[in-house]
Amino acid sequence: MIADGVRAIWCREFERDDIGPDDDFFALGGQSLIMTKIQGAYIEELGAEVPMDQMFLNPTIASISAYIESHR
Repeated sequence: MIADGVRAIWCREFERDDIGPDDDFFALGGQSLIMTKIQGAYIEELGAEVPMDQMFLNPTIASISAYIESHR
């Protein structure tokens, strides 16, 4: 399931294990370096290329997972 993979990436990059599907990337303290790492992990681990603008438009695990699912 894509959401599980996205969540694992976010938890690793934020060094937290309590991130839920509707937590907001920016409210968690997300910034450009973390976003770039997550974007790279999407490619390497999920095989999904996610444009940066979509990462801004979909700032939760639930919304970015839905985006990735819809573009497979």
